[in-house]
Amino acid sequence: MMKDFYTPYYEVTPLTLAVVAEKGRNGETITRVLEEEVEYVVDFSPSKVIDYACKFFGSSLKGRQEGTLDICGITHKAPVSVDPISGMYFFPTTSPKNLKCSWIAHSHIDQINKAGENSTEFVFKNGKKIKLQVSYGSMLNQVQRTAQYRYLLDNRIKYLQRKNAEKMEEPPQ
Repeated sequence: MMKDFYTPYYEVTPLTLAVVAEKGRNGETITRVLEEEVEYVVDFSPSKVIDYACKFFGSSLKGRQEGTLDICGITHKAPVSVDPISGMYFFPTTSPKNLKCSWIAHSHIDQINKAGENSTEFVFKNGKKIKLQVSYGSMLNQVQRTAQYRYLLDNRIKYLQRKNAEKMEEPPQ
């Protein structure tokens, strides 16, 4: 059942497909949050919604961006892990400082299609689609950079988990 309603606050979850910038009635930037079954509208910019989500999981958008830089050297339009344990990886469509910046959940993308001169259609695994005014080539690059970042961060986490498990198996000295 599809619902569309306004909420003053929203928390990003593993069900979140995208956090999309839109123009409000008075010309201000608002955010449409697309989930698998529901859509919400909030008064914050998409990057502020992502920042709040990062803070919920103990960091900030700036901290997550710095982590991405340290892990794989990405400096501009860096993908972030809102929460790597639950697989919430998002990438921005433009500079996060731009009010028109939307954020796409990497794990929910089924395919992306060129939809015009400077337009890209995102098709999600549940069949939902959105079209954004962003370069198709840039979005292909964002998907690939996010995949590389995910791979590197997941490997770090697995390595630490493996080392911790080995340490737990060692007999006391």
